[in-house]
Amino acid sequence: MSPLRASDPFPGFRVRVGAGLSALALAVSLLASAGAAHASLFGDDEARKAILELRGRLAAVDEASKARDAEAQQAQSQALSQALARQAAQLTQQSTQQMAQQTAAFEELVQTLKRSILDLNGQIEGLKGELARMRGSHEQLARDVAEVQKRQRDLAQASDDRIARLEPIKVALDGQEFTAAPEEKRSYDEALAVMRTGDFDKALAAFAAFQRRYPGSGYAEAARFWTANALYGKRDYKEAVAAFRAFVNAAPKHPRAPEALLALANSQAEMKDRPGARKTLDELIKTYPQSEAAQAGKERLATLK
Repeated sequence: MSPLRASDPFPGFRVRVGAGLSALALAVSLLASAGAAHASLFGDDEARKAILELRGRLAAVDEASKARDAEAQQAQSQALSQALARQAAQLTQQSTQQMAQQTAAFEELVQTLKRSILDLNGQIEGLKGELARMRGSHEQLARDVAEVQKRQRDLAQASDDRIARLEPIKVALDGQEFTAAPEEKRSYDEALAVMRTGDFDKALAAFAAFQRRYPGSGYAEAARFWTANALYGKRDYKEAVAAFRAFVNAAPKHPRAPEALLALANSQAEMKDRPGARKTLDELIKTYPQSEAAQAGKERLATLK
């Protein structure tokens, strides 16, 4: 009989099978010996009975051995099944534990990611709010800068306008040059523009206001000349005669003095003062012989004779 190996999965079964085989061999040996003894002592019949009896015993031994082997095999199978079940249970438990650990780790990772995402979203929203505030501040600053720049431009323009209104400008009028304030020039130009519309009453008022406001103006002589013309235009010849005479007496060298004497003579003629008109025309021709007014005065003097 071979020795029992430590790694044998069915050691009990092999032991019992080996014992059964040994008993069977022993029984066969005894049967043979008994058969030989009976054959020699009792004859063939008794020997056959003894053999049959031994065979029955051997069969019973064999059946018992088979039963014991079956029980052993069943026990071994149950033990193996239980061992496999325990091993499977252990593996299942280990697998379950590993899965539980992995699941817990995964859930923890998911929670960590969720917290990170929420924190990141919070930071993004904060940055958006800060950007919106910065954009609003920038836009407000741009509006403030634009408003300041506009105010500066307005102040600069207003300052320039005030300076322009106050700073004297050079004027050339009737062959003469002088300086005048911008407002002074504007006032004279407005009065002259009214005169040219033919509204002599309004022109007289405008020139009178100008002379009161700027009595020493370089426009004073021109204002007196046009005042006399406005009186002539409204057919106030008496006042026109006085105004023209006052102009000529005050500025005999003025470029418009010849024109004033001619207008004075015409005013006298309109008043039926022919002697006075002729006298004035003689004065014109004698005093300003080279002027165009003197040539016109000669023609006018011929009509008065």
